[in-house]
Amino acid sequence: MSMNVVMLLYLVASICFIQALKGLSHPTTSRIGNLFGMVGMAIAVLTTIALIIRLSSGPAVGLGYVLSGLVIGGAIGTVMAKRVEMTKMPELVAFMHSMIGLAAVFIAVAVVAEPYAFQIVAKNADGTVPPIPTGNRLELFLGAAIGAITFSGSVIAFGKLSGKYKFRLFQGAPVVFKGQHMLNLLLGIATIVLGLGFMATENWGAYFLMLLLSFVLGVLIIIPIGGADMPVVVSMLNSYSGWAAAGIGFSLDNPMLIIAGSLVGSSGAILSYIMCKAMNRSFFNVILGGFGGEAGSSSGGGEQKSVKSGSADDAAFLMGNADSVIIVPGYGLAVARAQHAVKEMAQKLTDKGVQVRYAIHPVAGRMPGHMNVLLAEAEIPYDQVFEMEDINSDFGTTDVVLVLGANDVVNPLAHEKGSPIYGMPILEAHKARTVIVNKRSMASGYAGLDNPLFYLDKTMMVFGDAKKVIEEIVKAID
Repeated sequence: MSMNVVMLLYLVASICFIQALKGLSHPTTSRIGNLFGMVGMAIAVLTTIALIIRLSSGPAVGLGYVLSGLVIGGAIGTVMAKRVEMTKMPELVAFMHSMIGLAAVFIAVAVVAEPYAFQIVAKNADGTVPPIPTGNRLELFLGAAIGAITFSGSVIAFGKLSGKYKFRLFQGAPVVFKGQHMLNLLLGIATIVLGLGFMATENWGAYFLMLLLSFVLGVLIIIPIGGADMPVVVSMLNSYSGWAAAGIGFSLDNPMLIIAGSLVGSSGAILSYIMCKAMNRSFFNVILGGFGGEAGSSSGGGEQKSVKSGSADDAAFLMGNADSVIIVPGYGLAVARAQHAVKEMAQKLTDKGVQVRYAIHPVAGRMPGHMNVLLAEAEIPYDQVFEMEDINSDFGTTDVVLVLGANDVVNPLAHEKGSPIYGMPILEAHKARTVIVNKRSMASGYAGLDNPLFYLDKTMMVFGDAKKVIEEIVKAID
């Protein structure tokens, strides 16, 4: 296969990736977008294998290892994708990011160890290896450093998203200590200095110390970020993994890696910006602090407040006699795996002539688009699902709003100056005529804040597992 054909196939794969991103931007085109992504990756992988064979002198040395890795990795990925529950998708995404970062580190180390094997340099006549070009050393430094930060940061994000580990760094509450920001700054400067030192001298000691500090920095960057900011973290790590791949692509002179990495990096950065805008917070504010607290903590100051509670039958009566209902899904819906029951309930209400719509907040759940994925899995019609900016103005004229396991994204404290979430755009469920809130308990959300919505006279709390409550509502709807 000639290099012209290789470059052409890489170009085709790149176009597929661009189309994949375009398709994934909307639920109605997400499946075709996913198909474009798979086709593009298949073309890229097969072309790379053909390129390995072409560049190898004689038999393709090491090709067996490459194919074995593809088979083993593909099998593991297939099993994980088939077994993963929808509630565990955020953890799976964080795991994938960590693997991309670690792969970038391993490739960078291999290139530094044997640059001639990657066509970076050619051995001298006497068998010695000439120095790696300065530009390549810079690319290897950046790719490895970003990859290391991505790996260790993603491991911490995985633990925080999972919520089942007792290890302190894996718990949802932020881990902060005195002088934390200064330590991060010093480590960042030291990492850059060591990387530049490697670039100037090709010193292995400086390179590995730079990698070690990058691993540590990845941990320290993520531990002060709490649960409420995890959607931004997932998006940010996605961006990091892309830039790591792009950096290694420059080192290997591989246009496919450069293009794919740049697409992932830039799209992840844009998504991070959108997430931060949805919370009315700056990106640096999220990275340097994070307001997410331990679930179950409260800022109520010990004040005893009363709530009006009701049953599933009461909720069924209110919704069954309404003209319009808006459902606000949150992470509690995902935990209970209640999306299919919700679809059945919505269908019964629709059959009674009730207008049913779903309101999605950009940062609801634990990763960007989490709620959209859940509703799509239950095959809920796309024309019933609305983003925050498209439906917020309708809450004031809506008869009933059903909040399922959401907290921070409907918290009116976002309108009060001095609140940690002040200015964060929310779904204005409190403007509806009647509000029904389903939660397991009165525990606060990831931001660690009490929610005044729960104490309004027009709010009825229905306590219990979302799936069981919804199934009871379905039975009670005539």
